[in-house]
Amino acid sequence: MSLENIDMKALFSMTYGMYIVSTVFDGKLNGQIANAAMQITAEPKCIATCINKANLTTGMVRDSGIFSISILEFDVPMTFLGQFGFKSGSDINKFENVNYIIGETGAPMVTDWSLAVFDMRVCHSLDLPTHMLFVGEVLSAKFLKEAKPLTYADYHSIKKGKSPKTAPTFGFNAVK
Repeated sequence: MSLENIDMKALFSMTYGMYIVSTVFDGKLNGQIANAAMQITAEPKCIATCINKANLTTGMVRDSGIFSISILEFDVPMTFLGQFGFKSGSDINKFENVNYIIGETGAPMVTDWSLAVFDMRVCHSLDLPTHMLFVGEVLSAKFLKEAKPLTYADYHSIKKGKSPKTAPTFGFNAVK
């Protein structure tokens, strides 16, 4: 397969949000930044997210069968994003000094810098070459506040953020 026919600017024009995908397994909380999350069905209400297999969170979601999603607001500081996006839960407790609530599944839902949170049980998963796609049935959802959501475009153009190597958008770092 040739990559010469793929214009990275075309992919970069797709719209994304910024989220924290969290879970718990064997009593350990973990979470990560993700830009791939969307509601895919209305009845039952299901949300999908896609995260890199190399990330600790992926294995924990696979093994626990649960996850949460927190929608991040525009004003979230880069230091907060970095805690969940550029550090490994193998090395640090990502939930230290972070406000969260525990969903009925036991998954933590980050409330700091979040507009809304969702608690889900995995109902389907798809093993992709580098990522796992998880579909979760929404068991509960809570609206936290009215504010502008952080988009992936804002993260790059306004906050000057980069994509880590495990992000599907890592190649976008070279587009700017």
